[in-house]
Amino acid sequence: MNPLELVGARPGAPFTVTFDGREIEVLPGQTIAAALWSAGVVAWRTTREGGRPRGVFCGIGVCFDCLVTVDDRPGRRACLTPATPGADIRTQEGTGHDD
Repeated sequence: MNPLELVGARPGAPFTVTFDGREIEVLPGQTIAAALWSAGVVAWRTTREGGRPRGVFCGIGVCFDCLVTVDDRPGRRACLTPATPGADIRTQEGTGHDD
């Protein structure tokens, strides 16, 4: 049984976002991190030094490990940013800017 069934939740109609060109179905109210996790994606940023993969670490917006680029705006915390219909989400490499 999934959590939605356990609590009797009836979310609105799903919508899609794209992540690195791949369409992902999202439920209303999900953060980008939750949507990515639900789609089996666990890393969506690489570090400036060494290019090591990162995803959610703290889950409350403190650590900055979950940064993504959303609609060409880098540095968005996936754990705090609500997913919106049609958003273009991309893996963030380093700072997300042309360094």
